[in-house]
Amino acid sequence: MKKHLFYSVAFAVVLAAVLSACKKDKGDQTIAVTGVTLNQSSAVIAIDSTLTLVATVAPSNATDTTVSWTSSNPAVATVDDGVVTPLADGMTAITVTTQDGGMTAACIVVVPGLSLTSDTGVVIDGTKWATRNVDSVGMFAATALDPGMFYQWNSATGWSATEPATSSPAGAIWDSAWDGNGATEWESANDPCPAGWRMPTNDELTALASAGSVGIPALSGRIFGSGANVVFLPAAGARVYSSGALDVVGGYGYYWSATSDGTANGFYLALSGFTVNPGSSDLRAYGFSVRCVAE
Repeated sequence: MKKHLFYSVAFAVVLAAVLSACKKDKGDQTIAVTGVTLNQSSAVIAIDSTLTLVATVAPSNATDTTVSWTSSNPAVATVDDGVVTPLADGMTAITVTTQDGGMTAACIVVVPGLSLTSDTGVVIDGTKWATRNVDSVGMFAATALDPGMFYQWNSATGWSATEPATSSPAGAIWDSAWDGNGATEWESANDPCPAGWRMPTNDELTALASAGSVGIPALSGRIFGSGANVVFLPAAGARVYSSGALDVVGGYGYYWSATSDGTANGFYLALSGFTVNPGSSDLRAYGFSVRCVAE
């Protein structure tokens, strides 16, 4: 009888310990974070305004939903608990990171340029790049997202990135046989870049591509560089050499270099949401985008 009582008591003690352990494990169970998203992936905000980004951690019942915020270029905009404050013209990536798992999401923020003739520029691989495309001759586009105008190789005549085609200076007629006046390099007299800037060489465009890039389909273009040293190149399409009509608008972009290949072609950088192809060459009569480098 005592033996049976001993086993009964021992069983009860073990059972209580097991139940207690199970209860403790269940109460201490953690639910890991699997991802994070932001309420928007890109934004254009003006000086004297703010933008509030909202992070959503998945799953909604995750144990630790703590996040931290960073700006890749705090000179352009800072972020505090999701509130973005612009400080100067340019572009920055606002990134949210979860404490648990290190999951991230980002929003590309563009602050419109305060001047159309000057640019702070960004140094990538030793070359200082303008943060905006060239618009009309001697003028930058208003923001990093604007496509600017198209130029035929070694020409100082800009063409609009929308239809109907308009030119700068006004009244020009598209020249389907344009050969760059037979120049071997883009001549300074025909350089559309603002003062202090110039057309990039093919080597400089190739180095920019080699610095690394990320396609941003939502913005139709690619970001080149890393950290705070980044520039965004819109994929604005092109104007066809034979007629000047817009082509491949949405997802594709072409940027002239100042270098010819020794024939009737000029070297350019081609980009899309998925690939970057520097060192290609084609007829100088095409209308491509222009991105300047500092003199």
